[in-house]
Amino acid sequence: MSKAQLIIIIGTTFYAFTCLAFIDIARKDFGSIAKKAMWGIIAFVPFIGVVIYFLFGFRKGKRPQAV
Repeated sequence: MSKAQLIIIIGTTFYAFTCLAFIDIARKDFGSIAKKAMWGIIAFVPFIGVVIYFLFGFRKGKRPQAV
């Protein structure tokens, strides 16, 4: 595997995790719009933001109950 292929695979993986983080943030209730926006901004930071969100913010929000 060449260096270019490795970079593409790593970049695509982090892009997919970023998309998953944004979808998760959009679906959850964090108590206030400011907290939701904060997690969205953190997840937007390249590479490290997604890691921070999945380590610390993933369990913070609550999913809305099905009616």
